[in-house]
Amino acid sequence: MAELKLNHIYKVYPNGHKAVNDFSMEIEDKEFIVFVGPSGCGKSTTLRMIAGLEDITAGELIIGGEVMNYVEAKDRDIAMVFQNYALYPHMSVYENMAFGLRLRKLPKDEIDRKVKEAAEILGISEYLNKKPKEMSGGQRQRVALGRAIVREPKVFLLDEPLSNLDAKLRTAMRAEISKLHKKLKTTFIYVTHDQVEAMTMGTRIVVMKDGFIQQIDSPSNLYNYPCNKFVAGFIGTPQMNFYNAKLEKTDSGIRVAFDDTNVDFSAPLKYFSKVDEIYLDGKRPIIAGIRSEHVSVDSKLYPFKTKCRVSYVEDLGVESQIYADFALNAEDAVIESPTKIIIKSPPGIKYEPDEIIDISIDLKNMHLFDAETENTIAPRLPESYGVNGTVKNNVLKVLGTEFALPAALSCEDGEYEVRFPRQALSFGGSISAVYCGEEDVNGVKVAEVNAGGKSLFLPLSEGEAVEKTVKRKGKTASVEVCTLSLDLKYVSLLKDGETVRTAMPLCNSLVGKVVKKKIAVAREVNGKMKNVKELRYYLTVGEETAEIPEHIAEKMLKSGGKNIFRDLTELRLGLDGIKLSQSGITANVERIADYGKDKFVECSIATGKVFAQIPSDCPLDAVKIEIIWDGVSIYDKDFDIRLV
Repeated sequence: MAELKLNHIYKVYPNGHKAVNDFSMEIEDKEFIVFVGPSGCGKSTTLRMIAGLEDITAGELIIGGEVMNYVEAKDRDIAMVFQNYALYPHMSVYENMAFGLRLRKLPKDEIDRKVKEAAEILGISEYLNKKPKEMSGGQRQRVALGRAIVREPKVFLLDEPLSNLDAKLRTAMRAEISKLHKKLKTTFIYVTHDQVEAMTMGTRIVVMKDGFIQQIDSPSNLYNYPCNKFVAGFIGTPQMNFYNAKLEKTDSGIRVAFDDTNVDFSAPLKYFSKVDEIYLDGKRPIIAGIRSEHVSVDSKLYPFKTKCRVSYVEDLGVESQIYADFALNAEDAVIESPTKIIIKSPPGIKYEPDEIIDISIDLKNMHLFDAETENTIAPRLPESYGVNGTVKNNVLKVLGTEFALPAALSCEDGEYEVRFPRQALSFGGSISAVYCGEEDVNGVKVAEVNAGGKSLFLPLSEGEAVEKTVKRKGKTASVEVCTLSLDLKYVSLLKDGETVRTAMPLCNSLVGKVVKKKIAVAREVNGKMKNVKELRYYLTVGEETAEIPEHIAEKMLKSGGKNIFRDLTELRLGLDGIKLSQSGITANVERIADYGKDKFVECSIATGKVFAQIPSDCPLDAVKIEIIWDGVSIYDKDFDIRLV
């Protein structure tokens, strides 16, 4: 078995450059994983850390259940195929493939068997007596693969192995490597900058940029559900068309308008069910993306029609690519225009330069991104929601339901934007909702419901089912209905974009310095009690200290080394990660957040603030807080590296 786990892997060079940032994923046995991204994104560095050719700055690499951070490369049972083949020119193909096995002192007959079996798999049996210089690039690449195969490793690592080959040979070798993966039935990790290679070979693809994972997903999900503009533009040929745009909710649906163009549609609301309400005011700038294959020169193919001005046509044989512009009177060259459009069409299409043509657009496949962050504003599973609500006599009406506001949310009458994270919703409660169906999002079952005209999406745990009943509408039609609960402590109220009432945070943050001290501890030594010096580790926050448990301190030292005593350390904990106690760190009470049944205290410690739930029997005259270390995430704040 060759499962790999990369837990919060970082690579930071001595000059401070972070080549890989918080890389986390699990790779199953026999998977074909592809790392893809532009040059310098960290994909090869990650591969080299797996191979043991680069030290891991922080994090854990686990292969087959064993931590491999400090295991020598030769002992990791991994075979790596490099971009430049790395064959010995003075040796024959047979000798090149057998060299590593001879170093391991395998019996001669076993070496012969392994080499010949690998040569048979790769179709290079007839070249075993040749030297590399007598072979083509594709044949040499097969020899490099063969040298890896004979070792029968747990994991194959391939670092851009086809980049030196011509286009035709690359296509053939892609198919060969895919067939090889099926034959060998082991784990492959493949690095490339070519998105076509990634899409055609990988069972899952890791898209990277600037050392960060952008998205890990199947090829089809990367194409259909890109998480941000970078992934959307990187996956697909030609690149997706992008436009500055705005969305506005109207009585008839959603108005979609592209800036500086004649593109202006009214689309059904169902196309935008996962879009946050804040983007539907007609003012907030967004980026709209449309692939060339979702635009047609057949103006009757899709219901949304417009015009564009043709610049030129490329006839590629099997299809044509039309380069045009939505700005009908623009003087810019189309290649430089922010309103250009590339359209895939059947071959043989003929248009004259500057000809105005009718086209239709498939808005169901339009992608929408925040203009500032460039993240999608219509994720498959939304992280948060913003809906309209009204307050009257301290009663909030939202999602078609009325809630008596607790003291922490008490505010003046008026209209508000009500914001809450996905975690604030659960099934069972006072909110009546229509059950719309379920979909699979990366192996997680997600239920769609509609409450008060707002579509909401809730993940279901394994085996969980939505409790619903049938409600008749009219004489014949019937719908399935269910109920929801909204946890008010996670609700924020906004007015004119300004936060009026703040929700409880999902996460507490505590920043301090780690120090070590030797303390005298009574221990039995040779049958007698003696005071011995033992090392203890503490987190200091201002003038206060909290002892760090030994197993946590060991992990911090392993990941951060001596830097943990020099840099600031940040603890990130859930609301249940801090509790009020009779002993611990002294804190100052800033305010009480009263949610009726639940009450929370906001405490200041040095320069930071934390929230803790107030037990019913706890006095608040001298507050001390205790850290619950199990489940805490610990970061080197100076370098933003996760240590635990």
